[in-house]
Amino acid sequence: MNYVDQPETLDSNGVTSAVLAERQSEGRKWPLHYDSVESFAIAADVATITASSVLSGFLYHLHDAAGANDVSKSLGLAILVSALFVSLMKIRGMYRPTELLILTRQIRAVCLTWSTAFLVLAGALFALKIGSEFSRGTSIVFAMFGLAALVLHRRITASLLAKGLAERRFSGRSIVLITDAEGQDNIGLTQALTDAGFRVKRQFLLPDSTSDPDQRQHMVASVIDYVRGSDVEEIVVGASPDPRSDLRTLGAELRVLPFPVSFVPLGPASDIFKRPRRELGDAVRIELQRGLLSPFEHAAKRVIDLALAGIALTVLSPLLVLVAIAIKLDSRGPVLFRQQRCGFNGRSFQIYKFRTMSVLEDGPRIIQAQAGDSRFTRLGSWLRRTSIDELPQLLNVLNGSMSVVGPRPHALAHDNEFDKLVRNYAFRRRVKPGLTGWAQVHGCRGPTPTRESIERRVEHDLWYIDNWSLSLDLAILLRTPLELIRGDNAY
Repeated sequence: MNYVDQPETLDSNGVTSAVLAERQSEGRKWPLHYDSVESFAIAADVATITASSVLSGFLYHLHDAAGANDVSKSLGLAILVSALFVSLMKIRGMYRPTELLILTRQIRAVCLTWSTAFLVLAGALFALKIGSEFSRGTSIVFAMFGLAALVLHRRITASLLAKGLAERRFSGRSIVLITDAEGQDNIGLTQALTDAGFRVKRQFLLPDSTSDPDQRQHMVASVIDYVRGSDVEEIVVGASPDPRSDLRTLGAELRVLPFPVSFVPLGPASDIFKRPRRELGDAVRIELQRGLLSPFEHAAKRVIDLALAGIALTVLSPLLVLVAIAIKLDSRGPVLFRQQRCGFNGRSFQIYKFRTMSVLEDGPRIIQAQAGDSRFTRLGSWLRRTSIDELPQLLNVLNGSMSVVGPRPHALAHDNEFDKLVRNYAFRRRVKPGLTGWAQVHGCRGPTPTRESIERRVEHDLWYIDNWSLSLDLAILLRTPLELIRGDNAY
């Protein structure tokens, strides 16, 4: 048999249950295709920002009888902010339906992007010396009201999108599905197509490459006979991207039909299609592993590191001097603790910290600090709990051996030990270590007494490396103070 039919039952009028279900669902369909969700979300953002700008101008000038609300300026400001906001969100891929469903990530992205858009706009207006053209009061109200409206819009969008997928309310094309297997991948593809609004009218089984060629010809002929004269609008081929599947020949045989033919890769080899790709002349280059930062990204991160470290050292210099004096008065030994740590590409460097112990361990065997450790000085336990002992690492940021944000560096003795215990541990060395990181803002601080604890930390570190962006660094920096206040596992 060359096609797969779903079991059907007849009612008293001779109508199949599948047809009845389709007729009943037709009345519940929304006039929106799943592929149009991204465009709809962008249009909704623009409308939300525009309405917020105009309404903010109106509300701010209600109490000012002498001032008149200039709607044209409100619209102009809305256009500028919309262009910046939508562009930044689009670049990050935050309008994809799969991303719109993740509410926490959406809200975080909206807050960061909205703040960035206003900072860029403020800088541009200052540089062009036209800031006086816009009311500062109106702009402040717009910034707050617009952010609240966008967050509310995200909540509504996520709810509607989840409802539409769960109840299969998106409108879509009638299609014929051709697959090369009847396994779990095939079931998942059928489910995904149905959830996205596609109506699978009939499913055909693509014969194996080792089968009789006549079987293939018969299957193609069956597809053509079925599609002609029907309401089918597209043919979807779900198969393994194996060279032996001969998809090009199948596509050529289906060219007699005036309908689009789409290919959905299935099986283990399909993961390669999810990787970022670039054109390389007439060829396509697929990124199997994210490489080092581009020259621009590296320069931007380095500039931010230098700026933040320089400002922090300047602002905190009185505190640093007081802590240094307190350490000298509290116990014998140097103010700074130096230890060899593993950094970028496995290169060792000397890390700087305020001394918190009565010992200065740096060798092949180092005992991790524990709660109530007898090696702590009287001042040391407080310095560790507040993370003030980490502040001298700003000097490491200045000299380029560390970054403000990145995986936390471990002592060489521990690094060699963890490398043997945890698979892919060495991948952490693809970026510079940092003062704070994705693992730290998720509670992975302090010692790692078990294999599970270091595996959890490495998992967060690798996610950070694979998903790095300047906005992610900013999010980590904003969350770090909250984690310091919480103080979990800090000893």
